[in-house]
Amino acid sequence: MNALAAATATSTGEAVQFWILGTVAVIGALSTVLLKRAVHSALSLAGTMIVLAVFYLANGAYFLGIVQIVVYTGAIMMLFLFVVMLVGVTAADSLKETLKGQRWLALGCALGFGVLLIGGIGNASLSTFNGLGAANARHGGNVEGLANLIFTKYVFAFEITGALLITATVGAMVLTHRERTERAKTQREMAEQRVREGKHLPPLPAPGVYARHNAVDIPGLLPDGTPSELTVMQTLRERGQVRDVSREALADLKALEQRSGERLGREDAEAVTRGAGPAAAENSEAAK
Repeated sequence: MNALAAATATSTGEAVQFWILGTVAVIGALSTVLLKRAVHSALSLAGTMIVLAVFYLANGAYFLGIVQIVVYTGAIMMLFLFVVMLVGVTAADSLKETLKGQRWLALGCALGFGVLLIGGIGNASLSTFNGLGAANARHGGNVEGLANLIFTKYVFAFEITGALLITATVGAMVLTHRERTERAKTQREMAEQRVREGKHLPPLPAPGVYARHNAVDIPGLLPDGTPSELTVMQTLRERGQVRDVSREALADLKALEQRSGERLGREDAEAVTRGAGPAAAENSEAAK
């Protein structure tokens, strides 16, 4: 009876943890949808995933909690975040719908998902539950019990899932593979071809060179202050997401040259004055 009561009852610390972290998870989920910048949305989603991992760990599902942090939050979400930061997606992207009626379809799917979510939460709150204590203790731990279920009761579903993933991987490799009908050119042959065609021979300059920023969407500036088209990837140029800082850079260079000229001019005048002082004294003595 005591074990059953402990399994079905909720302690004060668990309730406080649920309401605090649950509020953080809901705020993160809403921020993922409502924020305009993709980077901020990705960070909010990562925070929600971390809170879910804490819920798993608090309920005794240690394997799911670690997998949630290592795989989803640490690998997938961080990779997505780095890609968004490198590509430079901003809030200036086009919001025009390419598929008609997708908003109504999304609204219907959201309502259906909400009904299923409410039904699942209502069923979980009205019925009794035993918790994971007995299940974990039956096979010596959470990981051992999960492995026992995967490789005994659900072994066929596990194998089918693995086969589907392998098939998808092989299909992606086949679709992206390109058959070669001729011998691949060596590095020397490609270099000679670039020389004959008059293309850019040295390596391409990095974005932001001689500029005020080091972002991928800012072209590098040549020594005369004009932007170089070779420093920004073609994808950003086609999207119109390249920021032009050439006017600011030219203005800064002009101001710097002006300040340098004024300083050098004062130094030259002082040098002439210092150099002319002894000569003028000698001339005055000779005149006397």
